[in-house]
Amino acid sequence: MQSTIRDTAKVIVLTGASSGIGEATARHLAWQGHHLYIGARRWDRLTALRDELRAEGGHVEAMVLDVTRQEDLQTIVTQARATHGRVDVLINNAGVMPLSPLAALKIEEWNRTLDVNVRGVLHGIAAVLPVMQAQGHGHIVNIASVGARQVWQSSAVYCASKFAVRAISDGLRQETDAIRVTLVSPGVVESELADHITDDTARAAMREFRRIALPPHAVAQAIAYAIAQPDSVDVSELIVRSTASPY
Repeated sequence: MQSTIRDTAKVIVLTGASSGIGEATARHLAWQGHHLYIGARRWDRLTALRDELRAEGGHVEAMVLDVTRQEDLQTIVTQARATHGRVDVLINNAGVMPLSPLAALKIEEWNRTLDVNVRGVLHGIAAVLPVMQAQGHGHIVNIASVGARQVWQSSAVYCASKFAVRAISDGLRQETDAIRVTLVSPGVVESELADHITDDTARAAMREFRRIALPPHAVAQAIAYAIAQPDSVDVSELIVRSTASPY
């Protein structure tokens, strides 16, 4: 692994790093030479990624992390700060997408979606915001979706969660003049999210919806672009779609 920016390496906390956009982002930012603290629930996959990136020269620490547990976010932020004296970037990436029509009444899935996609983002902000305020700088990157701007059938609760992330991001941006806030809204991305859809109708619709999809590394590059801007430049929102996709 050849670092390209070691002189400006940042301390970055990344959630949901074991697959999809999170894994691709960890790989890309490690290649750039940043100091990464990655978290996810799947410890086996997380440690395999950590060990691979370390073998290539990356600076990566990992811990089991469930974003529905505020204490997990607090622990990983505290660990990063204890080692480096600061936390430069938080990437709130962890998310779930168990789509279904509202009439299916999958209430447990609704609650899980809100817990992970909304409360998880708030837990990350709560853990890192006092640190960034004390140090006088920082950058919070929240991963949303094009579903933060438009609603489709069977996606009402998922889109509601991403609309909330968009609102939280813009509210936080307005409340601070020292901390940068970026909302990244990908279109359809190759990932495992759709594999966990239990509703047959929604699962079939998603197969067609994902016929044209972005590779995760395209979103990782967009995140890296926002992070690389000067501290005085806030890339407030990025919408990243496949050129060939109408969604």
